[in-house]
Amino acid sequence: MIYAIRLTIAHFYEQPAANSRHLIRVLPSTLPNRQDLMAHRLEISPEPDARSEGIDFFGNKTSSCAHRDQHRDMAIRLSCHVQMHPRAPWRDMSPGVTQLRTIHQNLRDLGPSSPLHFLGPTGRLPPDRAICDFAQDLFDPTSTTAGNVIRIGKAIHDAMTFDATATTVDTDAAEAFRLRRGVCQDFSHIMIIGLQALGIPAGYVSGYLRTLPPPGGVKLEGADAMHAWVRAWCGPDQGWIEYDPTNATLVGTDHIVAGYGRDYSDVSPVRGHLRSAGGQKNTQAVDVTIAG
Repeated sequence: MIYAIRLTIAHFYEQPAANSRHLIRVLPSTLPNRQDLMAHRLEISPEPDARSEGIDFFGNKTSSCAHRDQHRDMAIRLSCHVQMHPRAPWRDMSPGVTQLRTIHQNLRDLGPSSPLHFLGPTGRLPPDRAICDFAQDLFDPTSTTAGNVIRIGKAIHDAMTFDATATTVDTDAAEAFRLRRGVCQDFSHIMIIGLQALGIPAGYVSGYLRTLPPPGGVKLEGADAMHAWVRAWCGPDQGWIEYDPTNATLVGTDHIVAGYGRDYSDVSPVRGHLRSAGGQKNTQAVDVTIAG
């Protein structure tokens, strides 16, 4: 399966901005036996005075740009093709959570994929008693780690309502959980805090979701913007599994990874600073279709 992705992120400033620098993370990753980034084009307008490409600590593709002169708006436009490979049939090979805790306590690897980076907390993911109690109430000591991940992810989906007007990018997980409303970022942050409270390493995944439903299916929530979901480490035999609490599903070929991190801040599509006055408005549009 080959997907065609089109993304536009636009920033509009009330007053002209200058001396801006931005770090952009929107390019899909190339992941062995899962997805391959093929032809792609990333345009930034106005044309930057300086631009460079790189890879961050977690292996995500980055683009950095700088504008010296004043500008009223900035747009980022991505078009690319990504080939998705069939996923292996699901098998639960994970140990129980108690055994998992013993395993990761003995780990010494600090590489980008080490579970030790994903035990929290972070600036965006401080422990929250209500979320921790929610996860603890759902914890099944007789089940596997993967079984508990799925159980908690589905419970968050059932407890929350997808509402794009309820929260902003700066809303913390505790507030979204209190409201029981939010978007994929909120669902994912809540799930990460809950899993980490049980001793399950968990992180944030940024990416894209197929826009059009399969024949006879329904459109998934969050498909018209960049999407987010969760990955959880379930032991050395199972490795990392990915779960989408917004849609209550294990991740398959409809989910295209752009980046891995501990929380949204590690993989935010655009980060930066500029010199300006007044406010700004941001828009985002995503289209993911089947190319072949």
